[in-house]
Amino acid sequence: MADQDASDTETTTPGAPPRAVRTATEFVAAHGAPARAVVERLGRAGARVVLVGADGALGDVVVPDVATGEAVCAAVPDLKLTEWDRDTTAAVTIGAEHRRRMAGPRARR
Repeated sequence: MADQDASDTETTTPGAPPRAVRTATEFVAAHGAPARAVVERLGRAGARVVLVGADGALGDVVVPDVATGEAVCAAVPDLKLTEWDRDTTAAVTIGAEHRRRMAGPRARR
């Protein structure tokens, strides 16, 4: 069997965009550590990294793809990549203002 070229066996991993890392780092600093992150595919639009702070606050960062979202999570200290499991959903605290904003114009009457 012939030896494979080193470039054939290397896998490329996308880098984490500095702006996304900065945003996630600022979120963790503002909302406490450890924070959680769930990476969700958005189709052609890319992926969404949903951030859940230690205080239950929600935030997000949109990146080109899931692999980039995972790279952002790896680049931010005190940010744990997770899924929407029982512990993650229980950690979320949604306030009245957030509920009104998500409800849209009908809730503002």
